[in-house]
Amino acid sequence: MAELPWGHRRIDAMSYLVLARKYRPRTFGQMVGQEHVVQALSNALEQQRLHHAYLFTGTRGVGKTTVSRILAKSLNCQGADGQGGITATPCGVCQACTDIDSGRFVDYTELDAASNRGVDEVQSLLEQAVYKPVQGRFKVFMIDEVHMLTGHAFNAMLKTLEEPPEYLKFVLATTDPQKVPVTVLSRCLQFNLRPMAPETVQEHLVHVLEAEAVPADAQALRLLSRAARGSMRDALSLTDQAIAFGGGELREAAVRQMLGSVDRSHVFRLVEALAQGDGKTVVEVSEALRLHGLSAGAALEEMSMVLQRMAVQQAVPDTGEPADEEAAAIVRLAALMPADETQLLYSICLHGRAELGLAPDEYAALTMVLLRLLAFKPGQAEKKTLNEAQAAAPGVAVPSSPRPTGNPDAVLGRSPVSPQANRDTPPPQTQRPAAPPGHVLPVVEPRQAPPRTTAPVRDTGDVMGVPVRVQPEPLREAPSHAPAVVPTAEGDFWFATVQQLVQREAIAALVRELALQAQLVGRDEGHWMLRVERESLNQPASRERLRAALHAAGHVVELSVEVGPVTDSPARRNAQAAAERQLAAEQIILGDPFVQQMQRDFGAKIVPGSIKPIEKH
Repeated sequence: MAELPWGHRRIDAMSYLVLARKYRPRTFGQMVGQEHVVQALSNALEQQRLHHAYLFTGTRGVGKTTVSRILAKSLNCQGADGQGGITATPCGVCQACTDIDSGRFVDYTELDAASNRGVDEVQSLLEQAVYKPVQGRFKVFMIDEVHMLTGHAFNAMLKTLEEPPEYLKFVLATTDPQKVPVTVLSRCLQFNLRPMAPETVQEHLVHVLEAEAVPADAQALRLLSRAARGSMRDALSLTDQAIAFGGGELREAAVRQMLGSVDRSHVFRLVEALAQGDGKTVVEVSEALRLHGLSAGAALEEMSMVLQRMAVQQAVPDTGEPADEEAAAIVRLAALMPADETQLLYSICLHGRAELGLAPDEYAALTMVLLRLLAFKPGQAEKKTLNEAQAAAPGVAVPSSPRPTGNPDAVLGRSPVSPQANRDTPPPQTQRPAAPPGHVLPVVEPRQAPPRTTAPVRDTGDVMGVPVRVQPEPLREAPSHAPAVVPTAEGDFWFATVQQLVQREAIAALVRELALQAQLVGRDEGHWMLRVERESLNQPASRERLRAALHAAGHVVELSVEVGPVTDSPARRNAQAAAERQLAAEQIILGDPFVQQMQRDFGAKIVPGSIKPIEKH
């Protein structure tokens, strides 16, 4: 019986070990897809630059617990002869290595923080830190899913985590590092284990199945690798399930049925029908997916992957893998569809997956997404216009023409004419072309543009005509008109007085509002008469405070306030001055030569309300 690479022999059914556990890496050299972590830890072990706390992050099944166990073996390995030290390549045969692999090493403790998340469990673990190792060189505390610990539990371990004994190492693992307090992160050496690429997963599955002597199709392994979504443990678990489902072998049809994946042939039919605008085939394929019980989300996912490969093929031809069986179909579909349409369909497929859960029936939602792909197909508007014209005039033959690209004169069947000729030669009278007997040609009357007053054009010699987009001038937001002010001598005196009070901050809130909105209509020695438009401003408390402020400023007078029309108040004068500054600022911007050039040459617009005068303090 052949020896397996991981040191396992075939075992009977009563002691069957699943592939994810049977082929768990036992050394750094057997790890797959995490070279950046392996290299950093190996160099640290060889140079004896050991940190006291490590934090491994990453999604499920990428090797966080595996790295922790290998690190524990590297720290405690005694060598095959019992004379070994700290090493990056543990022997795997000494007492420490075998005990750690079997989970019975006294000095290696694994704590599942998902079920032991309280402060009592953490304190019980930390109580063991005061005792030196019994068998090994180091004690290793491994806390899995550390983000599940409570706040009190984190606080309880902070001091020991920062300054542990020299014989103690912490190894923390989490799938959600965002929930780990920064006080813990700052005390650890952090390594991020990345999701594995489908190609890496597929290559590893090939070696595992060769060791297991299980026949497998390359396409079946590709499906399993994509379904694992970067997790090697998920890939091995799915492989176990696929071997049982397929009766000891992995075939594409069986794996696709087990995963509920959509056959690429259906996807190719859908994309081809969309490229040709065949709505009937689109609905038929959608109904076929329903009858086969295939996932609607998987269908859109497969379509997105096909469209992505088509876009790459359109941008960079001949980039497919020679061994890929689907490369020829991708090349054929990429030639049927313009690049902009491929991008549009890809975007609709991505957004359509998020809408499947909102519909009462996911297959109905799938049909709507597919019909949306057909409805938003570029060129459909032109075809609809032609069809409506044919329906309105059955006897008129409407010629079909491609979408207008390039020179508009060429599309309309006119010969190109230079701008100089257009200025010198008057436009010819519109003539209807002679039609053969029995045929009526459609005539498109030119649109009469409204007359525009333009400045005379200077003749500067040779002028190159450049097509520009004609658009109306941007509408400038009209400044708000300030209330009319009828200046009076009393108004000048009152405005100056109020400005002094405001600058000295002698009045505030309602008192300041009363002073700004009021008009001084009369004054004599010891008495002033004010007028306001709103009764709400005429409050006894506000009048008394304003009188006190005037008294402090040297005006010992009594105040009377009446309600009536106001034509000259400090507020109106301030509003009029602000409107004048705004108008002056707009005139400066609109009269700037650079701004005028941008508006003339590039059709630039000034955003209404974006011009503000600079306030001088």
